[in-house]
Amino acid sequence: MTSSATAFAGADYGRVVAPDAVRIERLLPGPIERVWSYLTEESKRRLWMASGTIGSKEGAEVEHVFRHSELTTEDDRPPQKYAEHAGEVHNYGHVLAWEPPRLLAYTWNEETGTPSEVRFELSPRGDKVLLVVTHKRIADRAVMTSFSAGWHVHLDILRALLEGEKPAAFWSKFADLEAQYDARIPKP
Repeated sequence: MTSSATAFAGADYGRVVAPDAVRIERLLPGPIERVWSYLTEESKRRLWMASGTIGSKEGAEVEHVFRHSELTTEDDRPPQKYAEHAGEVHNYGHVLAWEPPRLLAYTWNEETGTPSEVRFELSPRGDKVLLVVTHKRIADRAVMTSFSAGWHVHLDILRALLEGEKPAAFWSKFADLEAQYDARIPKP
């Protein structure tokens, strides 16, 4: 992978911004406080990503409880290589930045021994909100491919919810996007 930023064709695709970081953006219906609530309130976040708690100050604990099969109404099963993610999956971290309603950052997957960091930045764009998600300190290209596809699908589900639309099935879209990101992310 090159050290320079690599843009992907298509506005919705994430882009490699460092050898260990990917950034993905979505323009969402506002106002900014509404989008912030979908990042921080468990009852709303569980609709597009994961339930669990995010403490509201730096240093606070983060727990995500993923139940991917509950995100959409389709009978959606994970690809074989992600079979262990068919049920409940837990992810732990700590808040690095808490600046409502513009910035939230926390560590990701601390339980794995190779934690990474996720940063959510929100900025108003008229009646819309630009959400920028940057995931950095990613262990390797294979993990970057998986994380990129995962964020892409989760953010598409968030956008569909905010626009009052039905989201696509999580796992089938994830599998398709993981293959696309594998072709798009430069090989080392």
